[in-house]
Amino acid sequence: MKSYSFRVIIETDGQGAFHGFAPSLAGCHTWGHTIEETRKNLKGAIKCHIQGLLKDKQPIPQEENSMEIIQTFEAKELLAKC
Repeated sequence: MKSYSFRVIIETDGQGAFHGFAPSLAGCHTWGHTIEETRKNLKGAIKCHIQGLLKDKQPIPQEENSMEIIQTFEAKELLAKC
C-alpha cells in the first residue's frame, strides 16, 4: 500500500495559540490552542485537502527530496559585517 508524507509546520501565532500548515498543500492551514490539538487538526485538514484533490482529479503533491533546517546564530554573528 502506498504511503504519503507531508512536511508540516506548527508555529505560535503570538497570541497564545498555534498555526499549522503543510507547505506543499496550498491553502491547507489550521490552528489549535495547543501543539497537540494543532497536530490533530492538521491531520484532519490534510486528509480533507487530499480528498478534495482526488475528487477534482488533481495529483497529490509529493515532497520527495525536501529538507528543512533550522539555522541558529550567535547574536554577535548577526551583528558582524558581511
